[in-house]
Amino acid sequence: MISTDEALSRAREADLDLVEVAPNERPPVCRIMDFGKFKYQQKKKQAKGHVHHTKTKEIRVRPKTGEHDIGFKLSQAKGFLQHKDKVVVSVVFRGRELAHVEEGRKVIDHIVKELEDVGKLESPPSHQGKRIVCILSPK
Repeated sequence: MISTDEALSRAREADLDLVEVAPNERPPVCRIMDFGKFKYQQKKKQAKGHVHHTKTKEIRVRPKTGEHDIGFKLSQAKGFLQHKDKVVVSVVFRGRELAHVEEGRKVIDHIVKELEDVGKLESPPSHQGKRIVCILSPK
């Protein structure tokens, strides 16, 4: 244990700060350190406790959507799943497309197969009015 004056002079010699780390102790505990760095590390520790809240993202395609466009949507969905978000895949039908539901089924099966490595099927593809919908959750 050293006096406050001596501790302050040592801190000035080292071009650092005298920081009180345990004020409730008797005698109070102090350290010679860079105060700015100490505050930065405290802030970092506090931010580390941040919890990711899962969001639900949607990927919408049509039965006639082109292969390149589907590829782009797949890469977006992979990003969402890797970021721990759920993905709703929906194939939307318009007009006479409803007569060819099997085309939409092929598209959704293709998308689910491509996303198997980063996500698992939470709810299988189901027909809901003018759309086929399924939900994928991160692995």
